[in-house]
Amino acid sequence: MPTSTEVKRPLVDLYSDTITLPTAEMRAFMAKAPLGDEQKGEDPSVNELTGLVATLLDKESAVFLPSGTMCNEIALAVHTRPGDEVLADATAHVINFETGGPAALSGVTVRGLPGVRGVFTREQFAAAVRLPSRYAPRTSGVIVEQTSNAGGGTIWPLDTVAEVTSIAREHGLWTHMDGARLFNASVASGVRPAAYARHFDSVFVDLSKGLGAPVGGLLAGTREFVEAAWRVKQRWGGAMRQAGVIASAGVYALRHHVDRLAVDHENARLLAEGLAGIPGVAVEPEHVETNIVLFDVGGTGLTAAEFGRRTHAEHDVRVSVFGPTTIRAVTHLDVTAEQLPLAVEAIARTAASGTR
Repeated sequence: MPTSTEVKRPLVDLYSDTITLPTAEMRAFMAKAPLGDEQKGEDPSVNELTGLVATLLDKESAVFLPSGTMCNEIALAVHTRPGDEVLADATAHVINFETGGPAALSGVTVRGLPGVRGVFTREQFAAAVRLPSRYAPRTSGVIVEQTSNAGGGTIWPLDTVAEVTSIAREHGLWTHMDGARLFNASVASGVRPAAYARHFDSVFVDLSKGLGAPVGGLLAGTREFVEAAWRVKQRWGGAMRQAGVIASAGVYALRHHVDRLAVDHENARLLAEGLAGIPGVAVEPEHVETNIVLFDVGGTGLTAAEFGRRTHAEHDVRVSVFGPTTIRAVTHLDVTAEQLPLAVEAIARTAASGTR
């Protein structure tokens, strides 16, 4: 019988925090997970995870889903009706990285607001809410992405969250937080997850990014909202059976991997400071608030695609292409402080190869 071979990982992998692998301790915890039928509410590990997340977010209930994208799309399906318009920052994941899901699955449009590094203001939001008109789409809700991925890991300030959601309530709009990296924001700001979440009708959190679990996200809200979300989950094929095997990884991650996100944030700042000294590379270390570093390589004469290819192929350091000349580097559980000088050297050598 042919055997599979393990894919060799780069010397330093800064592609995303989604490529983290479960630790040995997490795998051992998963192997011992009590199991049952998730659809019938009989899986103890899933029930423990959903209860834990509901408590952390101070919501009535939560549902375990295979992915963060499904969390966002189910939230939209529950909150909206076809023809609605939703407001979000122009960089939002739901606009740029969910393959047109809002239109395809729920028949809604998402209008992007031109915020700064992924964060728009209360004034921008108030001006964007449409007045009722039989000719215009109905503005029905707003999505806030915490942290802003394409904004460079920017944290939405709690005051701004409160201002935007207060205006939404004045207009009778629903509110949803795409909290894929909410725990990063919480650790960096010192603001409890529930303090952010209290301003939203629904919140999703991801397990498979910096927390290091292999799969899954949770969508939380009122019991009524979660019951409606379960119906969509069933319809879209997201229901699972003995899902405690993967849910237990989330339980372990929430118990052991949240506080350590501070290490990723410090590593990101150190990385940005190292990159700042490379000719042809433009980076602003003061904008690094969490675990994402965006830098521009236009000064090297290379496109981001070519820069990323060379850095990986020639120096065994992987980054992600985020624009014509923009590169993203993400620190995470599997990146150590000792690896950062290797990454800086690799990026410097690639930059030098482009300016020759």
